[in-house]
Amino acid sequence: MFSFKQFSIQQDRCAMKIGTDGVLLGAWTPIENNPFSILDIGAGTGVIALMLAQRSNAEQIDALEIDEEAYEQSVDNFENSPWSDRLFCFHVGLDEFVEEPEDEYDLIVSNPPFYTDDYKSDNEQRDLARFADAMPFEDLIEAADLLLSENGIFALIIPFKEEENFLALASAYELYPVKITRVKGTPTTEIKRSLLAFTRKETIDFQIDTLIIETSRHQYTPQYIELTKDFYLKM
Repeated sequence: MFSFKQFSIQQDRCAMKIGTDGVLLGAWTPIENNPFSILDIGAGTGVIALMLAQRSNAEQIDALEIDEEAYEQSVDNFENSPWSDRLFCFHVGLDEFVEEPEDEYDLIVSNPPFYTDDYKSDNEQRDLARFADAMPFEDLIEAADLLLSENGIFALIIPFKEEENFLALASAYELYPVKITRVKGTPTTEIKRSLLAFTRKETIDFQIDTLIIETSRHQYTPQYIELTKDFYLKM
């Protein structure tokens, strides 16, 4: 059990446990467009969808999860939350979901699998959650283009080394960045992650900044505390 301020997560059946990436995305994702409908692609525990339920007034929050154990856990976490009437999880892969899209979404989020290296473990469930071949970036961008409403926002977190490639792929689908935050563990470490938000309208002077998580072990920066204080119990 992982407890946040307004909800709790069971994660014993999920290959990928609650991690900084998911929490960052859930807290950082822009919701200035007051989304009515949200889609979380690759729900895992459901934490990102739950964070967005807490942050927004969206009436329809859908999530996709292909792994059966994670799907069932996500459903349980949704049902046990204060927003169970707004959350729904589909046990389906992205490719199948986009074959007959019924809805457009004002906000699409994803913390996609992104270990593209050839290394695989002996745990197939964990590999599926961690490796990009389960959900190639181009498939993700194509789906976002198909499912995003006219004024919608598409937000995700990826390795920084993939940022340039991802921006180029998104541009080919006429999805343009409106906000980029690059994440460093400490002031002296390399940039590890990129938080990216896209819309269909091209923005010339969009916001690019850097987020540092901690100055030393468990000494969190004011910026990180401000971002996550509505969720973490100890912030």
